[in-house]
Amino acid sequence: MTTFVLVHGAWGGAHGFRHVRRLLSGAGHEVFTPALTGIGERSHLASPQVDLTTHVTDVVNLVLYEDLDPIVLVGFSYGGMVVTGALDAIGERVRSLVYLDAFVPDDGDSLYGLLGVPVPPRTLGAPWLVEGPVRAYEDPAEEAFSTPRRTLHPVGCFTEPVRLSRPLEEWPFRRIYVRATAEEPRVPANPAFEAAAARARASEAWVHREIATTHLVAQNRPRELTDLLLDVA
Repeated sequence: MTTFVLVHGAWGGAHGFRHVRRLLSGAGHEVFTPALTGIGERSHLASPQVDLTTHVTDVVNLVLYEDLDPIVLVGFSYGGMVVTGALDAIGERVRSLVYLDAFVPDDGDSLYGLLGVPVPPRTLGAPWLVEGPVRAYEDPAEEAFSTPRRTLHPVGCFTEPVRLSRPLEEWPFRRIYVRATAEEPRVPANPAFEAAAARARASEAWVHREIATTHLVAQNRPRELTDLLLDVA
């Protein structure tokens, strides 16, 4: 049995992994899908104080309080920032680290920094919630389920830098990058994802995989993603 911890992305929630969670559980594995504070099913806790540290703590506390060891830790999209920030606290418990079409930061990187987006002013009364892009789903039923459940996202999560005591390649776990290769008609290509995929392709310290779908891999191709996770785990 393998223990998986699946960390969702921005504007989403743990429900985005529901198909993969059921498939992994049905195969006899233990699966945790933490819901990050202030978005998704915990959107009622949104506030200007929610930032990357909040979400890192969500994941770290789940792993420590449940005493999960060893784990396969998966970060989807923005979740790549979160799982990276969690490593100094729980990295010794990680057997494999999977970035699922995700940001791969180094120490001091923020999400906006990786995208080259100027940091908005954090002055009194400034907007603190960010609206996400319209995403492409392969299944109309999945789109009908998911679209009403997308929420605004606190901007502090995108401006706060990650803290990491040593480079990713120096940690003893396996590193896997999974790139979604299909273009989305209404969403510009994400240069940070392609840079992360190129980093993985160029290094013997990484395993690089691809899935031919758009960004919401877990909702578009749950069976294919489950098979990949079982393979790399």
